[in-house]
Amino acid sequence: MQVVRDQQLDGLRAVAVTMVLYAHFFAADGSHWGHLGVRLFFVLSGFLITRLLLDARDAARFEPSTALKSFYARRALRIFPPYFAVLAAVFLLDLERSKQVMAWHGLYLSNFWYALQNEWSPWVLCHTWSLSIEEQFYLIWPLVVLLLPRRSIAGVCIGVIVCSLVYRFYWPFTGTPSLARDLLPPASMDALAVGALLAARPSWRAAWPRWAELSWIPLSIASFALVWLKPVPMTPVIAWLAWIGLEVVPLLPLAMLVGSCSKGIGGIAGRVVALSPVAALGRISYGVYLFHAVVLAVVVQAQPFIPVNVTDQGVGRFVVAGALTLMLASASWILFEKPLNGLKRHFPYVRPEGAAGPVTAVPRVRPDEALQTPPLR
Repeated sequence: MQVVRDQQLDGLRAVAVTMVLYAHFFAADGSHWGHLGVRLFFVLSGFLITRLLLDARDAARFEPSTALKSFYARRALRIFPPYFAVLAAVFLLDLERSKQVMAWHGLYLSNFWYALQNEWSPWVLCHTWSLSIEEQFYLIWPLVVLLLPRRSIAGVCIGVIVCSLVYRFYWPFTGTPSLARDLLPPASMDALAVGALLAARPSWRAAWPRWAELSWIPLSIASFALVWLKPVPMTPVIAWLAWIGLEVVPLLPLAMLVGSCSKGIGGIAGRVVALSPVAALGRISYGVYLFHAVVLAVVVQAQPFIPVNVTDQGVGRFVVAGALTLMLASASWILFEKPLNGLKRHFPYVRPEGAAGPVTAVPRVRPDEALQTPPLR
């Protein structure tokens, strides 16, 4: 059953990254599907990171300092090598004159860079804004989970969600919306906190509250309607309300989807999301969204040598850039990322009983269960 649950969570990553590829490679109308994929990744990360830390906290020989050191070491092994390899490649190729702003991306401040510029330049690294959001989350959240009283964690999650909602009501007073509205940390912390709340309240996953059971279907329908509203002309007030709806309305359905897959769902949906090819895509999803924008930039430059149109959104771009992205991500996972993940065994979350004694391990969690999120645009 554990294998099925792991495969279903990998399957959710596959769904999320496919929505991002669809938005970046195929859709020509500025589709919101990529944004919804980002929100799903955020909920997944908040849930998996919090569950992992709580499992460490529940271990018999738990020590906050040991758990914190191991968390940051393991995150560095998982995240940094492919990330900085991409930055190095972009730097050496100087794609879109990226050298001048490389320090922002290297320090995981991409979201602040694009917010300050109010434009997606350089586009080839635009997806690093979401990686920056998660890295900023990783700096603070382990301290909350491991050091605060256990009973306080759910309350902190709710507080973060409320603050994020308040943040959204600030923007009508600023006039024309800017990229900062979507890229500053409060714009994403609600999704991360919803996932964390799901981990802090395991009883909800065993039996959903009545209010959740009654509301998830209408909220899901409303979410799909909002996703399709992008091409519709709107007044500034209606556009602001639609933006709030797109951010907030899908959170409960996404959380219930993650929570249900974490314990394993049956039926056709469960079997499809756990299919081996789907789960395999989920396992390499970090590489897929990490590499896809760079692959697209190179493919567009190579248009004279490619017999189909990859310059514009459409089937040609989706097939060519998508296939090359999958090939690169697969090679990276097999040759680079997976071997590095094996080094995590040197950083247990719980102090060994003795120099030669066994290590008390937390319940098994896949080494890639807390992948980063793909870009919003």
